[in-house]
Amino acid sequence: MSDAWLLGRARELIAAVQRTERPEQLRVTRTLDELLEETQRRGEPLLIAQMLRAAALARLVTRGLAEEAESLLDEMLAHTKRHGLALLRADAHALRGRRLVLAGQEDAALTETARALAILDDAPSRDPQLGRRAWDRLLSSALNDCWIVLNQLGVYEAAEEVIARAHQAIRDSAGPHEITLQLMNRVKMLLGWGLRLERVGRYDEAGEKFRTAASMAIAVEAPFAESLFPREAGVPAVDQVGVLAASLALAAPSSAHIDRLQRLHGTEGYPHENIIVTIALSRCLERDGHHDEALRALKEVRHTQAEDNSQPSMRLNLVRELARLGEEGNASESVEPENKPTSLIADYAAAVEAELWSLRESQIATLNTRREHERLSAEHGAITQQALQDPLTGLPNRRALDERLRTLAASTQAQPLAVALVDLDGFKDVNDQHSHAEGDDVLRVVASTLRDALRGDDVVARYGGDEFIVLLPGAPQSAATQALNRSVKAVASLPHHLSHGVTLSVGLVSLRPQERAEEVLSRADAAMYQAKRRGGNRIAASPQPGGETADAPGTDPTLDEAEPT
Repeated sequence: MSDAWLLGRARELIAAVQRTERPEQLRVTRTLDELLEETQRRGEPLLIAQMLRAAALARLVTRGLAEEAESLLDEMLAHTKRHGLALLRADAHALRGRRLVLAGQEDAALTETARALAILDDAPSRDPQLGRRAWDRLLSSALNDCWIVLNQLGVYEAAEEVIARAHQAIRDSAGPHEITLQLMNRVKMLLGWGLRLERVGRYDEAGEKFRTAASMAIAVEAPFAESLFPREAGVPAVDQVGVLAASLALAAPSSAHIDRLQRLHGTEGYPHENIIVTIALSRCLERDGHHDEALRALKEVRHTQAEDNSQPSMRLNLVRELARLGEEGNASESVEPENKPTSLIADYAAAVEAELWSLRESQIATLNTRREHERLSAEHGAITQQALQDPLTGLPNRRALDERLRTLAASTQAQPLAVALVDLDGFKDVNDQHSHAEGDDVLRVVASTLRDALRGDDVVARYGGDEFIVLLPGAPQSAATQALNRSVKAVASLPHHLSHGVTLSVGLVSLRPQERAEEVLSRADAAMYQAKRRGGNRIAASPQPGGETADAPGTDPTLDEAEPT
């Protein structure tokens, strides 16, 4: 199984899980978990992030599994941040937004979406390590997941902007599946938007949305036949996908759509498809004179969707449709219209809808404010990070080292705390005989090698010039020596064209109770000079009682001296 096969298989499963019954969804989820386990064994960061997304997404669309997505999304966020995968980190925030909508936490969902969009606003134009199509697909996927949250919340203006960006991202490189996904998403958005406009009496605008959705439903036929979505060969897309059939019916309600909508009504479909299909069916039945049947269909779907909190705006569309039909059913009663309870309730509902519409506009403003706040916070964090980072090696600088040393010295969990001062042997010759640019390259290579050879929790900082400080929390001298000895040997073993023959002299000490930072660093410096005087390419421990400085246990200075570097 190649990496490309794993990724392609995951895409197929994600397409399938959104249109199958629950037993099949559970099987797909288990399969995706197996694929995730395989990718984690292989260790390729980008592939792992994509599989984490797939496993989380399968749970978000499977009834009863949404809570299980939380740990996967936490892992995805940490993983993408650690490996600098900006597009997939944004996607993780967007998927968190979807999870929060399901939990009824709409405001928090808006914040997560703002975070995702802020990351995408500042994302680089393209990662040179990825092909153009792969980059475009990741960008489009992240934007689509942002769009889903905004569409669920009924923030349609913002949703339209995001889905237009998603379309732009894949315009030149999209295959049939991506084109199908984009068109169907736009159809769903336009139908929801049209129903929302009707609730505030803007019927002409709503009709325009429905007609645009219907034209897109016709356009989706060709790419749908070649997409990854489960389908019956030779059967038109409008006879298989509920929202496509609903778009034609809402654009021009008539009896001609009833048979098709009744076949699709109640079948497994995309999330929230059933409500849209039922509203379209009820309007066609009403137009054909079957008022009671239309009302029954709406009541039935309200009952079956009672526990679905994933699209609050669409649920309100359903309630509004029920209220409208119910009021029309009472129209023949002899009570004066202005005195009917239903008429009074309708007036009240209209006032509530107007207030909800203004709140929706407030949501858009809130989204934009939070989006800008997240962008500025990220920018500030980057500036702060630069202030604590050595620009040449990317390691923490002396200021960051001082802060970290104070923190570890005060922590009982970090004791014993080993401190090492590392100096490069022969580095002056590199600058003198080659150039300072060559010297900078050597510093970068040594810094990376030193970092990779140490333990995960160890801190490596550039101290100045060709000196580095290593902090090893919770490391007795034997463990610290073992870790540092790996670093000494790793640098000594570097190809000559990379290291120019430099080696390491390391002074190792352990922090004493109540010892100040400058004192422990002074002792480490003295130990390092002992290693220098003994020929370098070795570790020397702190002075022992009696004033002698000994090679730390676990090193083999004879071996080090015998390996010319």
